[in-house]
Amino acid sequence: MKFKIDTREKFHAITIQEISLAANMTEELDKCLLSLLQNDVKNLVLVLKDIETIDIAAAEHLVATQQTFYENNASFVICELNKSIEKKLDDEGLLELMNITPTESEAYDIVQMEEIERELLDEE
Repeated sequence: MKFKIDTREKFHAITIQEISLAANMTEELDKCLLSLLQNDVKNLVLVLKDIETIDIAAAEHLVATQQTFYENNASFVICELNKSIEKKLDDEGLLELMNITPTESEAYDIVQMEEIERELLDEE
């Protein structure tokens, strides 16, 4: 699987450079994504602008991976989804389970807000 990692101050932006995200790709994806939880910068923005098709099993795996990030006090935001993928996820009832934004800039805003929220909760 081809992907590009761009590390920013508060998050890693990972762009998957494939046209399809299949269930058999999730193991390789996990190696890349879950390893980020060991870094100082744990937050992830997953850019899926190149993805034209997605297996439901792969989408369900993304939901589970997102949950793993949140359990480890890290943000996981998906952005730049193709409209047909968005519709497919909505039809399957998965869209509402995912943290999705239209742009990477909006994803960054979500990461920042969640960071502030975690800091406030830690103070209490």
